[in-house]
Amino acid sequence: MTEFSPDFKEPSTQILLSKFKFVSIIGISLAAILFQVYVPRFITQLSYLELPLLVTVYFSLMRRSPVAGVLFGAGIGLAQDSLSDHHLGMFGIVKTLVGYFAASVSQRFDVENSAIRFVLGFFFFFFHQFFYWVLSRALLGQTLTFDLPQTLVLAILNAVVAVPLFLLLDRLKIN
Repeated sequence: MTEFSPDFKEPSTQILLSKFKFVSIIGISLAAILFQVYVPRFITQLSYLELPLLVTVYFSLMRRSPVAGVLFGAGIGLAQDSLSDHHLGMFGIVKTLVGYFAASVSQRFDVENSAIRFVLGFFFFFFHQFFYWVLSRALLGQTLTFDLPQTLVLAILNAVVAVPLFLLLDRLKIN
């Protein structure tokens, strides 16, 4: 005999997964990487945008699976590495970590809220920059400087861009 009445029902623990067309995921990821590589060459003011990171965060948040987040992050990071002049694998490692943690966070919070998306955009940009700095020092022995005030300002700017970008990407979901 249980202590609950017969009318008691367990709360639903079903997680709402967002689905996208495979072509959309590849196209958006490729567009973000190409934007990151080529647009700052012509418009230097847009060099602060880290669109591949924002796309990684978005798809990891919406998929709500750490394994999918790792795959998104690794794929986008390695593709970005192959087109940039940085060491191969650095963005791959950092974006893999971002994808994993973003997907893990999405299992705990309602990531459809714009305020939470702003905070997550800010946090994951800062996380990305910090871990890139740590890995550059630890793995490559480079002495990069971590400019905290500049990183915080750039994190705010990327978070401001993340909210409308995420709303735009929400329209591509399969219902």
